[in-house]
Amino acid sequence: MFRGATKITLDDKGRMVMPTRYRQQIAELAQGKLVVTVDRDQCLLIYPLPEWEQTERKLMSLPTLNATARRLQRLMVGYATDLPLDGHGRVLLPPELREFAKLGRNGMLIGQGNRFELWDEARWNERRDLWLNTETASSDLPSELESLSL
Repeated sequence: MFRGATKITLDDKGRMVMPTRYRQQIAELAQGKLVVTVDRDQCLLIYPLPEWEQTERKLMSLPTLNATARRLQRLMVGYATDLPLDGHGRVLLPPELREFAKLGRNGMLIGQGNRFELWDEARWNERRDLWLNTETASSDLPSELESLSL
């Protein structure tokens, strides 16, 4: 499971160093093979290859006549890119994915269980503050969350 928020820096070539604390787990789960794709929130999603393959199967099993499902397939599968970790624990993020997420030099890598989200640091801070300041009424919560105690 990937958890935590880590500041990262992209070098001039668009490479990101995967934090050391995740490398062994990625090596064990996926032999260092990752897949990156886009998210509707304008960040990037980074999956170990086996996790992505499960997600991709679920996406591709959605009905293609459903316009929303088709758009999601086009975005997530269409932008999916295989990324190996190099010998220094780096991944090279393609320019089109960096542009999509508006990634500058400074980013935030957010662990989300079976995957990571990669955000531009300034964009992450804005969104995080918005989420923290948005008051959510309990009636807005899905029924699955109403009984959750944190």
